[in-house]
Amino acid sequence: MLTWEDDVEVHALRKRGWTISAIARHTGRDRKTVRDYLSGKRTPGVRARPGPDPLDPFVDYVTARLTEDPHLWARTLFDELEELGFGLSYQSLTRNLRSRNLRPVCEACRTATDRPNAVIPHEPGEETQWDWLELPDPPESWGWGRTAHLLVGSLAHSAKWRAALAPSEDQPHLVAGLDRVPRGLGGLTRVWRFDRMATVCDPGSGRVTASFAGVAKHYGVSVAICPARRGNRKGVVEKVNHTAAQRWWRTLADDVTVEQAQVSLDRFAAVRGDTRLRVTADGRSTVATVAKTEPLTAAPPLPYPVIVAETRTASRQALVSYRGNRYSVPPQLAAAQVIVSHPVGGQFCDIATTSGIVIARHRMAADGLGVMVRDSGHVIALDAAAMATATTARPHRRKERIPPGPAAKAAAARLRQHTAHDSGAIETSASATDSTVIDLSAYERAAQRRTIQ
Repeated sequence: MLTWEDDVEVHALRKRGWTISAIARHTGRDRKTVRDYLSGKRTPGVRARPGPDPLDPFVDYVTARLTEDPHLWARTLFDELEELGFGLSYQSLTRNLRSRNLRPVCEACRTATDRPNAVIPHEPGEETQWDWLELPDPPESWGWGRTAHLLVGSLAHSAKWRAALAPSEDQPHLVAGLDRVPRGLGGLTRVWRFDRMATVCDPGSGRVTASFAGVAKHYGVSVAICPARRGNRKGVVEKVNHTAAQRWWRTLADDVTVEQAQVSLDRFAAVRGDTRLRVTADGRSTVATVAKTEPLTAAPPLPYPVIVAETRTASRQALVSYRGNRYSVPPQLAAAQVIVSHPVGGQFCDIATTSGIVIARHRMAADGLGVMVRDSGHVIALDAAAMATATTARPHRRKERIPPGPAAKAAAARLRQHTAHDSGAIETSASATDSTVIDLSAYERAAQRRTIQ
C-alpha cells in the first residue's frame, strides 16, 4: 500500500519520463503495484483486501432494511444478519455501515438547520409567541424540586419579551403567566401562538380545549397552534429561551427567593432585552423603540378567574410561607403540609389541609414584602398550646454528673440479693452431688507391689 506522499512521488517521476521499472527500483515497490497506482486502479492509503468482502452478499439486505427504517438499531440489524449466516462481528458491521455510508438520511426527521427555512413576516401588533422553558436545579429554598418553569412571551414583530416563573406547567399557572406577561409587554396582540401543549390544545389534533377557550375569550385574542414538528414556526421566543437560560438563569445566585428572582428577571428583560438593536426600514432601532410602535390592546382590568394552588409546609410557629410573606394557621397544623390556593389577581388566599378542608383565610399582602399576616384566634391558640407544653425543669448539661438515685440503688440491692441467693443454691447443689472421693495413694501402693513381684 502506498501513502499519499509515495503516490505523489510516483506520479511526479512518471511525469519526468521515468519508466515503471525505474520507478519500482527507485521506490522499492513491485512493478505491478506502481502500475496500479499510476492507472488509478488502487487508491493511496487504502489497503487492498486479500479476499472477497464478507459483507458483500448482505449489502442488498442491509440497504433494503435501512431504507425501510432509517432508525433501525445496528444491534437489531446484526441479530437479523446472524440468522442469515453473517459471520463478522458487531463492530465490523457498524464500521462497514459508516465506511460504506449505508444508512440513509431520514428526511422526515431532519432538523430545522438541515432544511431551508422560509422568512415569516410579522406585522406590528399581530402575534405573541409563548413557550415554556424548563430550568434545572433551582435553589433548594424554593421547594420546587429539581426543575423550575419559566413561561416566556415575546412580541413576534419587535422581539420584546417578558417571562414569569412558576413551579409547574399546569393550566392555572399558565393562565397566571398569561395575565402577568402581557401587562409587562404593554398590552395584547391579536393572536397568541403556542406549540402543542396539552394545557392549550389537544396535542394530536391541535384543536383548542374547551377550558382554554374561555381564557382566550376573556382576553379577546385568537389562538394559533404551531403545525406538528414545526418548532421553528415560533423562532422568536425560542431564541429568547436560549438568552434567558444562558445569560440570566446560569448566573442566578443560590440565596435569592422566588420573588427576588422574578424581580431580577424583569430587570434583565428590560435592561438587556429592550436595549438590543434591531434593523428596521428606518435604520437601526432598539427593541423598546420598535415595540412602542406596535398597536397593542389594553389587558382586561381583571384577570381570568382561575384558582392557583400550591403545596407548602407550615413552620413550628404555625406559619406558612407564600410569595415572600408568611400566613398563620391553627397550631394543630404546625410542621404539617397544607395547600395554599387563591384566584389569580384575588385579594384573599385560602389555606387548606391535604384533604381539602379550608382552615384559614387571609388577605394577601404584596409579593415579597416579608410581612407576617396572623389571625388573632391563631395567635391565642398558639400561645395556649405553647404554654401548655412549657416546663420549668432545668435542661441537662452535656457533661453534668448524675449519680444513681434512690430508686436505682434499691433496684441494684434487689439484684445483688437475688444474685447471692442463686450463687448459694448452686454451691449447695454441687456439694450434694459430688460425694465420691478418689484417694490416689491406693493406686500408688498397688503399683509398688506389682513392681516388687
